[in-house]
Amino acid sequence: MTCKNHQTIRCTVDQCMHHAKTENFCALDSITVGTHEANPSMDQCTDCLSFEKGR
Repeated sequence: MTCKNHQTIRCTVDQCMHHAKTENFCALDSITVGTHEANPSMDQCTDCLSFEKGR
């Protein structure tokens, strides 16, 4: 994992190993967003597919 915070990728999921920890940013260079719905219609239907459970 890179240590640099990318201030264009905001994230509040501090359980993710890529969370910046001290600020609400992602430390990845880019993320992948996907869906678990056949026809997503609300933000709750989308997922960060780059999520990895922190240790």
